[in-house]
Amino acid sequence: MNIFLQATFEGLSLGAVYSLVAIGFVLIFRATDVLSFAQPAMVVVGAGIISYFSTQIGIPFIVAFFLGIILTGVLGLILERTFLRPMVGEPVFSVAVLTIGIDILLRVVLDNWIGINPKYMGDPFPSYGNFGSFNMAGLTVKYLEVTALITALMLIFVLSVFFKKSKYGVAMRATSLDQEAALAQGINVGRVFGLVWFIAGLLAAFAGFFITGGFNTLTNTSFISALRALPAVVIGGLDSITGAVVGSLIIGLTQAYVGYYQFDIESAYNIKLGNGFSIVAPYVIMFVILIVKPDGLFGTEEVERV
Repeated sequence: MNIFLQATFEGLSLGAVYSLVAIGFVLIFRATDVLSFAQPAMVVVGAGIISYFSTQIGIPFIVAFFLGIILTGVLGLILERTFLRPMVGEPVFSVAVLTIGIDILLRVVLDNWIGINPKYMGDPFPSYGNFGSFNMAGLTVKYLEVTALITALMLIFVLSVFFKKSKYGVAMRATSLDQEAALAQGINVGRVFGLVWFIAGLLAAFAGFFITGGFNTLTNTSFISALRALPAVVIGGLDSITGAVVGSLIIGLTQAYVGYYQFDIESAYNIKLGNGFSIVAPYVIMFVILIVKPDGLFGTEEVERV
């Protein structure tokens, strides 16, 4: 039972982090009808900025953390203004390819800075030891995992209130439903696009720290962890924030359960799944769900009249 609870907790924490990346995917897609492949690069860039200020400049970690969050959001806004804004009205495929180019550009710059030596984040829990953990009811609970879970829940709640109650939140919802109608109602759609990319950048930086912080490090391959949020978006539905969260939890729990029980499964059924199958398992789940629900669990089914 302890193993199951341990896997469940770690899976929920991992899924919470994936949800931050996935929500960024969904926000951009709903506002612009484009799936931004630059989001994984934004995740590692955000982690890189935090690491740079914390470990190389020597700024206190908490200051470096929030400075990195804000600067990553500003970077998202700059990318939208510089690269995406001139592409308004162009084919969706062209804009999607452009986001792939942005992803490559950001990662090349970051990889040159990282080099061959992994980068560290700095210690967010100096009073509790070096990225330590504590035991609770027989479970090993890492401070970083608890913080990731709580932070993700708080951010999701804040975003929910923002979308329902604030003027800009309502404008973003209207733009995601119909850009032309939103323009007709006097909504500044261009400003909404910029805000969406800014928020996606903020969420990416939060996720970047939780993915590469603690005993993990920022390396040239860290973006792959962020890329695992893409199956979560596909599972939940490209246009559903609720789906992004649910899909992320499915991915996180699947990865954790398979990681803990793979050896038992192989022994019981005399099969060999291979090393690292826990990383592949979420994609298997994605394929199965897409066979049953091609639009995702919460995605809007599109009906075209011929």
